[in-house]
Amino acid sequence: MNRILKQGTISRLAVKLNVKGEQSVVKGHPWVFSNSIVKINANAKTGDLAIIFSKNKNKVIGIGLYDADSPIRIKIIHNGQTKVEINAVFFHHKIEVAFNKRSELLKTNTNSYRLIFGENDGFPGLIADIYNRVLVVKLYSEIWLPYLEPILQSLQEISNANSTVIRLSRNLQNSKNHSLEDGDIVHGTLENEVVEFVEHGVHFSANVIKGHKTGYFLDHRDNRRRVGELSKGKTVLDVFSYAGGFSVHALANGATEVTSLDISKQALEVAVQNGKRNSYSGVHKTIAGDAFQEMEKLIKRKKTFDVVVIDPPSFAKQKSEVDLAKKKYTQLAELGIQLTAKRGLLVLASCSSRVLAQSFFDLNQNVLNSQPRRFKTILKTQHDIDHPVTFPEGAYLKCGYYRFLE
Repeated sequence: MNRILKQGTISRLAVKLNVKGEQSVVKGHPWVFSNSIVKINANAKTGDLAIIFSKNKNKVIGIGLYDADSPIRIKIIHNGQTKVEINAVFFHHKIEVAFNKRSELLKTNTNSYRLIFGENDGFPGLIADIYNRVLVVKLYSEIWLPYLEPILQSLQEISNANSTVIRLSRNLQNSKNHSLEDGDIVHGTLENEVVEFVEHGVHFSANVIKGHKTGYFLDHRDNRRRVGELSKGKTVLDVFSYAGGFSVHALANGATEVTSLDISKQALEVAVQNGKRNSYSGVHKTIAGDAFQEMEKLIKRKKTFDVVVIDPPSFAKQKSEVDLAKKKYTQLAELGIQLTAKRGLLVLASCSSRVLAQSFFDLNQNVLNSQPRRFKTILKTQHDIDHPVTFPEGAYLKCGYYRFLE
């Protein structure tokens, strides 16, 4: 393990940046864009080690992995002037550090968590999630291919996983530079591609071979727990419910009636099955359809709920989509207000990284202030403990809790 990885296949690149790029690296930012590079070896290839030198004093200020296919040309894996050797031990230590950050979460009745959160844990373009004893690693960049074997060994060892699944982003699925396939089981075996796991005492499942991302969305875990606790004896509407995260926590915590609304009938079927993995006495209803249209229909029927959760997918994947995203968030807040019963709770969430947290919370506040109903902001949350944020673009999740007073 203590060796330079795939020695002879990886080149070392000497890199110098312009002033803006250099300042960014010195401040600890993990991305170096192609237009920041002023000097680099001519034969640079994806996966090469990029040693970044300061422009004037010629000191090493960072080390990254070169990505020939991305505008983020160098993805930083080590900031600062501390001497390091990039080998299996280096990556093993980083994974240990990441694991220790999750220690408080693992003391709860939870066996599903994000072990590696990309750049935020020093692994840009790599995600590692644990579902019970199953490790699911998703790759978004070919930079990791030369280093993958020892990294997987360390992830397995540190997480105590007994099987490992590789998931690939679309660009890696289409690449001819490797022999991996999306959903490959590269360690151990799986009896079933649907893996059961526990989240704060509530039982769920994830399809780790074919499911979206790594099979489930772990980032909202603490919000789901909190909504569950606030749903005892209540009626609940879970909009954009997907596999029923908020719905199932509400049912398991004693909600009298839960309605899961999602455009995907398949996701709603999973939500119902996830509900049945737990003991509950309430009623679980589902609505399949466009969230905006279905919420309008519920309003026309004068239907209201004690708890309304609206957690849409990202509306702004590009900068050009931010204004439209804000309009959609405004519309959802307006619809949510009308569906929330007297003294009810409205929970509004966003996972659009390009819509900053303060902007999202201000937008919600403005919509609520424009309504005649009095309300109180009771909580604003962002990432759970296993999704640490170490640079601005790494933050995407935000969630506001608004209690109506009448």
